[in-house]
Amino acid sequence: MTAPPAEAPDPIPREYPPVPRVGVAAVVFDPQGRALLVLRSRSPSPGMWGLPGGLLRLGESLRDGVCREVREECGVAIQVEGLAGVFEPIEWDEQGRVRYHYVVVDFWARYLQGEPRAGDDAAAVQWVALEDLEHLPMHPETRQVIRLAHAQWRATQRDPPSPNV
Repeated sequence: MTAPPAEAPDPIPREYPPVPRVGVAAVVFDPQGRALLVLRSRSPSPGMWGLPGGLLRLGESLRDGVCREVREECGVAIQVEGLAGVFEPIEWDEQGRVRYHYVVVDFWARYLQGEPRAGDDAAAVQWVALEDLEHLPMHPETRQVIRLAHAQWRATQRDPPSPNV
């Protein structure tokens, strides 16, 4: 087992980076199938709802990174179940330069414990039912990955026993 990566100053800027930044995020589901979402308070995408997550640290595995980020941003523990997708947000400025470029690996996970609370760079945290996604400001790609992850979550749910058995 390797030692957890130490938190060190980040030598690569988030804004106008010389290379793409690697991030991790999770679609976290509670037992009712609601997704845990965060309201972004900082760039990129302030005021938009999204998945809890953040940047991977050097020496950190993807799964360890997403568990840490969800804990820091939402105060909850999760169990990572599988890959939900890859999201590549790129934002250009008026001069045609890349202002932000992330490659975000999205997982789906089950909520284990903890009281959700806004931490780190989240302005708010909220459990959201799938049918309520359309009412929140968020990137269309975020809605899509939540729906894909929800289908994976639903496929793992046990059907209640039939009364005729």
